Amino acid sequence: MAAELTVHQLIATHRPTLDQALEAIRTRAYWSPHPEHPKAYGEHGSLDMAAGKAAFDALLGTRLDLGQPGTDGFVGGEVSPYGIELGVEYPHADVDVLLPAMKAGQKAWRDAGAEIRAVVCLEILKRISDRTHEFAHAVMHTSGQAFMMAFQAGGPHAQDRGLEAVAYAYVEQVRTPDTAEWTKPQGKRDPLALTKQFTPVPRGIGLVVGCNTFPTWNGYPGLFASLATGNAVLVKPHPRAVLPLALTVQVARDVLGEAGFDPNLVALTAERPGEGIAKTLATRPEIRIIDYTGSTEFGDWLEANARQAQVYTEKAGVNSVLVESAGDYKGMLANLAFSLSLYSGQMCTTPQNLLIPRDGIRTDEGPKTFDEVVADLARSVDGLLGDDARANALLGAIVNPDVKARLETAAGLGEVALPSREIANPEFPGAVVRTPVVVKLDGAKPDHEAAYMSECFGPVSFAVAVDSASDAVELLRRTIREKGAMTVGAYTTDEEVEQAVQEVCLEEAAQLSLNLVGGVYVNQTAAFSDFHGSGGNPAANAALCDGAFVANRFRVVEVRREA
Repeated sequence: MAAELTVHQLIATHRPTLDQALEAIRTRAYWSPHPEHPKAYGEHGSLDMAAGKAAFDALLGTRLDLGQPGTDGFVGGEVSPYGIELGVEYPHADVDVLLPAMKAGQKAWRDAGAEIRAVVCLEILKRISDRTHEFAHAVMHTSGQAFMMAFQAGGPHAQDRGLEAVAYAYVEQVRTPDTAEWTKPQGKRDPLALTKQFTPVPRGIGLVVGCNTFPTWNGYPGLFASLATGNAVLVKPHPRAVLPLALTVQVARDVLGEAGFDPNLVALTAERPGEGIAKTLATRPEIRIIDYTGSTEFGDWLEANARQAQVYTEKAGVNSVLVESAGDYKGMLANLAFSLSLYSGQMCTTPQNLLIPRDGIRTDEGPKTFDEVVADLARSVDGLLGDDARANALLGAIVNPDVKARLETAAGLGEVALPSREIANPEFPGAVVRTPVVVKLDGAKPDHEAAYMSECFGPVSFAVAVDSASDAVELLRRTIREKGAMTVGAYTTDEEVEQAVQEVCLEEAAQLSLNLVGGVYVNQTAAFSDFHGSGGNPAANAALCDGAFVANRFRVVEVRREA
C-alpha cells in the first residue's frame, strides 16, 4: 500500500478522535475513547483477557529485537515485584550510531505537518489500546501494581494522557497559520507586499527517562508530546520496568514504517546493570528535550546539567491533607483510607501528611479529638484491607527494597497509630505486600519536623498534630513552598478555612481537592480535565498536560518572500 494512501486513511480514521480530544481539553468535561473495563476488549481484533495474558506469557524468556541501528548487544534482568523473572532481553545501543540514525528521519517527519503527525501518533495509541491486556500484565509485573490498577492506569489512563499530549501539541502548532499574505500601505507609493511561510520545527531528539512505578502513565505524555511536535524520541526505561516501554517503542516503529516514515524516529536504549546511561545521554548535544519522572536528586541534576535541553521534570513532593472539620465524617474516613492504601502509597500523588488540630475537629457525628480521628482512620484502613484478597487487589506489591526499608523505619519516628502488616499473596508467593503504617507526629516538636517535612515514598502517612486551623494552613504553605506538592486535600465546613486553603494553593501553585467523600480520590486525576502537577512548585516544573508542556518542544521558523 502506498505511503500517501496510508496517510489519507489515517486521517479519515483518526481525525474524528483528534477533534473530540480538542473539544475535551477545551471544555474540561469527561471524555475518554479508551474503555476502563477489561470486558470491553476482545472485539475487532483486540486481545481479550485470555489472549492478552497468553501474549504476555509468550514474551517471557525471549529477545525483543527492535531492528535498531547501533545495537551492540542485548541486556535484561527484570524481576517482577511478584517474584517472577521476566527473562526478556532488549537491545543495548551504541548511541554514537543510533543518535545520527534517529536524526536522519526528522526532515520528512517535520515536513509532514502537524495533522499527519497527530494521526500517526493516534494510530500508535490505537494499536497499543488493542493490546491493553498484554500491556497490563507488562505493567503489573514491572511496577508491582495490582492487575486492575495496572490495566486501568497502565492502559486506558496512560493512553488518554498520551492522546491529551497529542491534542495540546496540535493546538500549539496550528496556532500560527502555514502561510500569510502581508501588505503594508506606503501612501502614494506601491505597498510593500510579502508572502510569509511559517513552519513548526523540532528542537531535536527527545529523551524520555522512564520511571519504575508508572512506566506508561508517566512515559506517554513526554513521548507523544515530542513525537507529535516533530522530534525523534529516544526512550530510556527504568532498568526494572523496561518491558512496557519496549513494547511501546516496538508498536511506534511498526506504525511509523507502515506510514512511510523512518522507524528510527522512535528508539529504545536499555542499559546494563549499574551502567547509569541517563546522565551520559542527558548531556549529549543531540538530546534537546528531556522528560523525567523520579527522585528530586536526579531531577535537580538534570535541570542543572542538561543545559542544551529543554527539561521537563516530575520530582518528589510532600502531599498534605488538612482536616479541620467534616460534613460527612464516615465518607471522609473511607475516602482517605482508600487514598492511603491504593498501590501501597507508591504514587507521587498519595497523601503523606494529615494536618489535624490537636484540640480535635467538628463533624456531623459531633466533636472528635485528634486521637479519635486518627484511631477512626486506622480502623477504616483496617476495615478496607481486612480481607486479604481485597487487600492484594488494592495494594499490589512493594516495588523495590527501598520502599520496604522506609516503611520499616517509619514505625520508629513516632507513636504508631496503625502498624503495617504483612499479607500473603497466594497467586504470587514471592510478592512483598504490606498494609500502610500511620504514625502520629507533633507539629510543634522540632525532632518530628524532619519526618513530616521529607518525602517518605511508600505506604507511610503521618498524622501531624497542629495548634489550630490557621497553623495547619501555614504549615501547608511552608510544605508546598519548600518541598513541593503534587496534590493537596482539605476537609472543612468552614468557609474562611476553605478560602484560606484555596488561597495558599493558588499562591503556591498546588492542585487542590476539597471535601472528597465519594468515588473520586485526591491521588487520582483524569486526562483532558485534571492537571497533574502544576509546574509552579518544587514537586514538578511541568504539568500534565497544558500548553506549556508542548509549546517549547518546537519553534516556528519563518521564510519571507517578495509577493
